Amino acid sequence: MEKVIIGVDPHKLSATTEVVDGREKLLGSGRFTTDQAGYAAMRIYVKTWPDRVWAIEGANGTGGPLAQRLLEAGEDVIDVPAKLAARVRLFDTGHNRKTDALDAHSIAMVAVRTEGLRVMHIDAELEVLRMLADRRETLTRRRVQTVDRLQALLAELLPGQAKRDITTGQAKAMLAGVRPRDLVGRTRRRIAAEELADLVVIESKMKKATAELKAMVLARNSRLMEHHGIGPVVAARILADVGDVSRFADRNRFASWTGTAPIDASSGENNRHRLSRAGNRRMNHVIHIAAVTQMRLDTEGRAYYRRKRAEGKKPLEAMRCLKRRISDAVYRQLVADAARTVGKGPGGHCGATLESSAADLPPHIDTSDQPLPGPAKPTLQPTSRRRKSTDQPAFQSAS
Repeated sequence: MEKVIIGVDPHKLSATTEVVDGREKLLGSGRFTTDQAGYAAMRIYVKTWPDRVWAIEGANGTGGPLAQRLLEAGEDVIDVPAKLAARVRLFDTGHNRKTDALDAHSIAMVAVRTEGLRVMHIDAELEVLRMLADRRETLTRRRVQTVDRLQALLAELLPGQAKRDITTGQAKAMLAGVRPRDLVGRTRRRIAAEELADLVVIESKMKKATAELKAMVLARNSRLMEHHGIGPVVAARILADVGDVSRFADRNRFASWTGTAPIDASSGENNRHRLSRAGNRRMNHVIHIAAVTQMRLDTEGRAYYRRKRAEGKKPLEAMRCLKRRISDAVYRQLVADAARTVGKGPGGHCGATLESSAADLPPHIDTSDQPLPGPAKPTLQPTSRRRKSTDQPAFQSAS
C-alpha cells in the first residue's frame, strides 16, 4: 500500500487531521481530543493506512506532546514549520483565513511537496536538556523581576544609595543599616527582606541548574563551551534547539535558521545588507550573548569586530558580522562533535575542524556578508521501516 501523510493541526485540547496520499488525494479527515480517549480513537482511525507518516505543525512546540506520544508508539513523525504551512494555505486557497481543517490540509500538503523536513526521533537526554534549559531561563526571568522589585524598595528606604547591579551581599548590607520607625517604613523593609530571601533561593536554584546543564553538555561530548562566550547555559540552549545538525545542509542554511544571515538590501549602485529578523529568535539571542561576551574580553572576536569597524562598518553592522562569524563557528563545532560521536560527519559534511572559532582562518568569501542562501539539497532522505520497530529511524541522512 502506498505511504500516506497524516497532516495534524495540534492544539492543547484537540488535534485536527487530514490524510492524503502522495498524489495529494484526500483519503480522510477528523478531529480528536488530546485526552486518552481521543488519542486512542485517533490511533484506531488511522489503522486503515498501515504505511503512514505523521506531519505535525510545531512538533517542538504546541505539537510536542502529541509528537512524543506518537514517537513512543513507534510512529514516523516529521515536523512542519508554521511558516511553510501558512504559505501553502495562502497559495492553495487564495486567502489566509485560518480554520483547523484548512491548517491540517496545508500541513499535509507541505509534507507531500517538501523534501528535507525535520524527522523527529526519541532522544530522552535531549528532551531533558531542553526542559532544564527552559527551567534555567524561567529562573533567570524570575531573578530579574525580583531584583527590580528589591531595587525599587531599597531606593525608597535609602534615597540616593540604590545600586544598578545589586548583589545579595550588597542588599543584605543595605538592609542591615536601615531601621525605619514608622509603619510604612517597617512594612517596606519587611517586604524588601522577603524579596531578598526569594532572591537568595532563586540564585541557589540557578547555580544548581547551571551545574546540571554543564554536566549534561559534557556528557553529550560537546565542545561548544571551549569557545569564548559560550557557557553551559548557552551551550545547552544550542544543543536543545538544534537537535540533529544534519538537518542543515551547510553553514549558510544554519545561519538562515539562526537569523544571522543578512538580507541583501542593495539598490542601484548602493550595495548593502541589512539585519534579518527571521529565523529562530531564541538562538539569535544566545549568539548575541556570545558576541557581547567576546567584545568585552580580549578575544579574537573583539579583534574581528574592531577590524570591521576600521573598514567603515557601523557598530550594528560590525555586530551583525561578528554574530554571523559565531554562527559559522557554532555550526562547525556541532558538525565536528557529531563526527567525533558517530565516526563520520552528519549529512556527508567532511573536513570539519575542531579548532573553529569566532575568528577562524579567512574563508573564501566574507561570511559576514553572505546573504540568505538559496535552495539546497536536503540532507534527510526518506526510507521505509517496519511499523513495530523503533530501532531504525524512518528517515536517515544522505551520505
